[in-house]
Amino acid sequence: MAKRTGIEVSIAIAEAARQANVDVVSAYPITPQTHIVEHLAQLVADGDLDAEYITVESEHTAMSACVGASAAGARVFTSTSSQGLALMNEIVYLASSLRTPVVMALANRSLSGPISIWNDHSDVMNERDTGWISIFANNGQEAYDLTLMAFRIGEDRRVMLPVMINFDGFILTHVIEPMYIFDDEEIADFIPPYEPVCVLDTDNPITMGPVGVPDVYTEAKKQQEIAIRESRPIIEEVFEEFAQRYGRRYEPVETYKADDAEIVLLAQGSVIEAAEVAVDLLREQGRKVGAVELRLWRPFPFDALREVLCGTSIKQVVVLDRCISFGGPIGPVLSEVRSALYLEKDRPMVVGVVAGLGGRDISLEEYVEMFDVGEECLRTGKDSGEETDLVRIVGLRE
Repeated sequence: MAKRTGIEVSIAIAEAARQANVDVVSAYPITPQTHIVEHLAQLVADGDLDAEYITVESEHTAMSACVGASAAGARVFTSTSSQGLALMNEIVYLASSLRTPVVMALANRSLSGPISIWNDHSDVMNERDTGWISIFANNGQEAYDLTLMAFRIGEDRRVMLPVMINFDGFILTHVIEPMYIFDDEEIADFIPPYEPVCVLDTDNPITMGPVGVPDVYTEAKKQQEIAIRESRPIIEEVFEEFAQRYGRRYEPVETYKADDAEIVLLAQGSVIEAAEVAVDLLREQGRKVGAVELRLWRPFPFDALREVLCGTSIKQVVVLDRCISFGGPIGPVLSEVRSALYLEKDRPMVVGVVAGLGGRDISLEEYVEMFDVGEECLRTGKDSGEETDLVRIVGLRE
């Protein structure tokens, strides 16, 4: 029976890895994810987790060890942030290409420069095309739940792909929240022992990751693309089983008061709960607004997003990015949403805003301003799709 307890989000994620009975943890400390791996190291040292904790000299080596351990048949967990993820980047591509189902807790943090230890989404957006399944949590309970589900998703023999769970640095990592933490027995039934498809074995040698000459490289990439697209129904299967077992339901795209909304704010991560407060405020004023949470980032949930946004009362979508696509269409989430809706005849207009870079607080008034941006574009018929020199950043100091 799950017990409600006050626990730091980072510790809860480490406990999820323990409950999944991981075989190998390889990580390097970096703010703000350090509490996760510190707790796991303590669990191993105290004998509360029967796993190998591999101490390394950098995040690049940490991911290298993770890929090697997973290829040898181990259940593997790691965690990182920002510059650490950027240093891992070379091997992050290998993890997905070799179909090693490593689970990573990514404490989202802004990338340099200037140096910032605070939260935005520039680190995960830098990894958009690495071939990992990528899911966003908006609070501590979700971060804990999704970490547990990540093992079931990635290790499914129909998937065999690495999974990253995104949760906002400091806003979540260092916060103590009331959460329902499962008994170990409940999770043991939900997460069965890992059964790898291919294993590096000195008694039965195989080759993994050989040179991809031009005659095979394209086909290898096509197989990888098929694999991540076909992971979508398995992700939803796991979401559904979790809901049936434990009563908490997750969807690739979720809405808040959007059934009759004309303007919605679409976002990812912890900002969505603050956006819902703004929705409540504006609803009291009689404005038909709502919020849309894009939980599943990869594989991108095209159909679910279209079902929510197209052919409904929604006339204007305001996409909140917490990352700038320099020289591009304001932000990467905006670009993806517009692309997803492009061929739909009954699509709403889409406008993008950027806020919360480098951990800057977003005030309630600024969330209201985002809805005002949507109303202005709806009134003028402009969706900011034209060439413009202006990147619309909410909260920018003059």
